[in-house]
Amino acid sequence: MPIKLPETLPAFDVLQNEGVMVMGEDRAERQDIRPLRIALLNLMPKKIQTETQFARLIGATPLQIDLHLIRISSHETKNTAAEHMEAFYKPWEDLTEEKYDGLIITGAPVEHLPYEEVTYWDELTRIFEWTQTNVHSTFGVCWGGMAMIHHFHGVPKHMLDEKAFGCFRHQNLAPASPYLRGFSDDLLMPVSRWTEIRQHEVEAVPGLIPLLASDETGPALVKDPDHRALYMFNHFEYDSGTLKEEYDRDVSAGKKIAVPVNYYPHDDPETIPTNRWRSHAHLLYGNWINEIYQTTPFNLDAIGSGHW
Repeated sequence: MPIKLPETLPAFDVLQNEGVMVMGEDRAERQDIRPLRIALLNLMPKKIQTETQFARLIGATPLQIDLHLIRISSHETKNTAAEHMEAFYKPWEDLTEEKYDGLIITGAPVEHLPYEEVTYWDELTRIFEWTQTNVHSTFGVCWGGMAMIHHFHGVPKHMLDEKAFGCFRHQNLAPASPYLRGFSDDLLMPVSRWTEIRQHEVEAVPGLIPLLASDETGPALVKDPDHRALYMFNHFEYDSGTLKEEYDRDVSAGKKIAVPVNYYPHDDPETIPTNRWRSHAHLLYGNWINEIYQTTPFNLDAIGSGHW
């Protein structure tokens, strides 16, 4: 089954040309099936790039997905055209009565700030609490995952002396988890952050279940059954060239930046980077969508009232 997107959204043509199954609203309405309502709270500056990356992953499953794009009500983006935001995004404050089968909360370029100094922190914490009554399953990514695990459990983030940047080996800590169905015992995953969550501080919280972790960069994926959430601290959603874009940007700006680890063939930034995480990215998000489908109530009004 395809993902339902507005036909004028830039991601529609991009994904259709890649072979991802997409459909417009008119065609979707003729199908006698309840699509899964998945929302994306997009905190990244490059909105179009980020929405396309996540739509690609959740649109690759055999289920019909109705994707809703959400923005912080109290923050105006400066990096995406106002026309795009007006056409495709709704402020969260207008959606507080809505129910969703799933919600993805992206990262944000604010990791150097204490959480409480982020200008939209108060609204974001209200969104975290809202997920407990209005969202069946929430997926926090990078800073979004760090912010969630801090809000619900007090797990701190720590600044790194050097940026964790590249593709790092991770271990599968829970092969029997339905979220890791089909996963290898170890795998490569893109990492790009100046902060970390520490394994022993996750393990000290009763109920949290580490699923993926790296000896070099710490925990990557944590399950939080009590809050019906997954916390991912890295970037499975990245395109093949995303780390290159970040590297080239910092080099052009004269910033001190190391060549991303295990990314370019022979660590040569003049070569074309190799994508070695795409299959696991599709597995993870496909497994997440499948678990939502298996457990979410058919009646949307019942979302948030049951168990995960």
